[in-house]
Amino acid sequence: MTAKIRNTLALTGFAFLFAATCAWAQPQPTRVAGTIQGIDGATLVVKTEKGEVKVNVSDQLRVMGVEKVSMNDVKKGDFVGVGAMPQADGSQRAIQVTIFAESQRGQGEGHRPWSRDPKGTMTNATVDTTVAGVDGQALMVKYKDGEKKIIVPPDVLVLRYVEGDKSELKPGAQIAISNPAKLPDGTFETSRVNVGRGGYAPQ
Repeated sequence: MTAKIRNTLALTGFAFLFAATCAWAQPQPTRVAGTIQGIDGATLVVKTEKGEVKVNVSDQLRVMGVEKVSMNDVKKGDFVGVGAMPQADGSQRAIQVTIFAESQRGQGEGHRPWSRDPKGTMTNATVDTTVAGVDGQALMVKYKDGEKKIIVPPDVLVLRYVEGDKSELKPGAQIAISNPAKLPDGTFETSRVNVGRGGYAPQ
């Protein structure tokens, strides 16, 4: 083996190791989900699967209610988010459908990979048509760069966001917080909380 080849292999190995190390070192998204156990001023004490955590909420806190609904609640003109799996015919088979509040219209609009499933897709778009079919409801959704046909099986989870209120944050409430800031003392801080309604526990 020549010195040139050895050097090339060494550099390749180093580059691979460096990339792998960087990927491992990337901070993972944080999510807090659980039941409010108590409230101390602007701090929520939340019981999660991993134990009790404290979350400080900002003065500009936004509360969004999350409720479980059905495909009958999805109407033309709604702005929705659909987690799905691509099908051979080019359509998408829905895994979860979320109806956004009007104040969230346009949020994350487009079609992209789904962070929850590397094989899946996420489409945030406006419902153009909805038609009942043999395999479930067929949605045609449109976003600024295109459109997608989405098949929604009867058993798919359908959620709806609605504007909430701070008064909903009380002991016993089921909440979820995406990407809160983690403080040096181990507590968290956030300006948004999703709170379940009608017995639904947001994840």
